[in-house]
Amino acid sequence: MSLLRVENVSKRFGSLVAVSDVSMTVEPGELRAVIGPNGAGKTTFFNLITGFFPPSAGRIIFDGEDITPLLPARRVWRGIARTFQITEVFPELTVHENLRIPIEVASGFRLQPWLSRDADAKVRARVEELLAMGGLCEKAARFVGELAHGDQRATEIMMSIALNPRLLLLDEPTAGMGEQETFDIIQLVRRLHRDSKLTIVLIEHDMRVVFHLADRIMVLDQGKFLAEGTPQEIADNESVQAAYLGKAA
Repeated sequence: MSLLRVENVSKRFGSLVAVSDVSMTVEPGELRAVIGPNGAGKTTFFNLITGFFPPSAGRIIFDGEDITPLLPARRVWRGIARTFQITEVFPELTVHENLRIPIEVASGFRLQPWLSRDADAKVRARVEELLAMGGLCEKAARFVGELAHGDQRATEIMMSIALNPRLLLLDEPTAGMGEQETFDIIQLVRRLHRDSKLTIVLIEHDMRVVFHLADRIMVLDQGKFLAEGTPQEIADNESVQAAYLGKAA
């Protein structure tokens, strides 16, 4: 059974049609990319999947359940987590503290004023596990606001992983990064996909990132489905070249 099915979704804002009759199926363990020029409707499409916007038409099926009417928090509890174009972290807290917060939430401790010794030990162990997974051990005690952009993004991604998702949505994870930071995030995403067997869908403008990571790619243009296929099929697609890659075949 497919993990995610987006069935003929549309989103209208008054007379503006941001997404028009788009469908997508994501299989368990897949690493999928969604690309398209600016204004193609990519982030709106993510917002429909995660419940930030209700669709004007269509429905969202996750693990066999119609989640279209569910609020974002309910979708998180069912196993969907995401990051944003603008990094969402707690800059005044340390990396360790940023990770501890979602771990406690995922563990059901968010309303408890104190934790037992055993519970606290489990939370600390999970923090250490995520620090190692994200390559953040040496920065655990640093305030996130002091870190380079790439480390802030890695922290945000690991905060999402702390929620124990089955589907992770990454909205432009390498935006604004230099060569080394981009390489580090590519390696992090690859590790999460390979070692944790995590299903990932990412929006990305950097075609080097897309072609290095994605199993399959879906292309949007002006809110509409344009093409879908393997990286090689998308690279060879004349319609994609004209609309997005900016070159003729």
